[in-house]
Amino acid sequence: MRRVVVTGIGMINAVGNDKESAFKAICDGVCGIDTITLFDPENYSVKIAGEVKNFDASEVMPPKEVKKADRFIHLGLKAAKEAMEDANLPEDTDMTRFGISAGSGIGGLPSIEKNSVILETRGPRRISPFFIPGALVNMLGGFVSIEHGTQGPNLSSVTACAAGTHAVSEAAKTIMCNGADKMLVVSAECAVTGVGVGGFAAMKALSTNNDNPKGASRPFDANRDGFVMGEGAASLVLEEYESAVARGANIYGEIIGFGESGDANHITTPSLDGPARAMKAAYKMAGEPKIDYVNAHGTSTPINDKNETAAVKELLGDATPPMSSIKGQIGHCLGAAGGIEAVTCLMAMRDGIIPPTINYETPDENCDLDYVPNKARKAELKTVMSNSFGFGGTNGVLIFQKI
Repeated sequence: MRRVVVTGIGMINAVGNDKESAFKAICDGVCGIDTITLFDPENYSVKIAGEVKNFDASEVMPPKEVKKADRFIHLGLKAAKEAMEDANLPEDTDMTRFGISAGSGIGGLPSIEKNSVILETRGPRRISPFFIPGALVNMLGGFVSIEHGTQGPNLSSVTACAAGTHAVSEAAKTIMCNGADKMLVVSAECAVTGVGVGGFAAMKALSTNNDNPKGASRPFDANRDGFVMGEGAASLVLEEYESAVARGANIYGEIIGFGESGDANHITTPSLDGPARAMKAAYKMAGEPKIDYVNAHGTSTPINDKNETAAVKELLGDATPPMSSIKGQIGHCLGAAGGIEAVTCLMAMRDGIIPPTINYETPDENCDLDYVPNKARKAELKTVMSNSFGFGGTNGVLIFQKI
């Protein structure tokens, strides 16, 4: 089976509009969570989120074209552009062997909300003709493929908060099975809208710590009370190893393992067994290496953090390495989370640093691992694991190795 490596990366989130500034802020423990500005949250029980700031969609699309696509597509185009520039591909790249693997948990929720209001207040004839093609999840890959001319497989993963991770593993599978030589992975989410925040709040899934936005997302802390919504995007260029080496590409790391599983347990409450099986599958595929760091799903919800801790301990036992969650800094970016965290893992290996779990103040007896509390830590990282778990009991795990 063909080896797969990462040769280009990009990301945008609440603490930075490019990979370098975002990663530095994450490692510095900067928190991008604040009072919502994308809509008026006055009448909502939850008024905070991790919004992307100072982003102009005309950076990635002609101003007259911006209205044809939802914000999650704008963010995805931004991350994909950065990753493609970073990969520095040769001009003679065979684009018929270059595919797309996109991921989003919800897709164009702002457009759905807006056009639903138009339907009710102004009637069906006033619905935008760009609504459907600008809101479908797979149009993330559609817009990106048109922008970059990729003509290989065009795939999409719509698996809630595991979508970004599944987009990476689907791309890797495609290259391993010779369906393409290169794949551009892009995951994006923008669900910080009235119906999005209101819907998650109705489930009691979100933190209501509105008076302290910077301290609201607190993974593994005993006083955690729910996750904070975030938005953003990430992109990775995946290549077959031999061709990447032959062209002298900068290789961030190799994908040596991935695992997937289903809980078959509950529509929203995660199990312990499902995530554990996904981790075990990825670990076995990777050859059971020494793991130097685990980037946790770490949502800041009572059940997830407890179960993830137990699952990691079950897999790695006394060899459990430091584990941290970056959701305190950027919020939970839903379908984009796995992509952003994959990019973070690769940059952590590159720079030899473990991002911190911020807002960790009160230990929880059920969460008793080394979460790298509050301050980044220098460390030599050769092999890292990244976890993502989603509603419906869908789980994805990636293992990267430095070359």
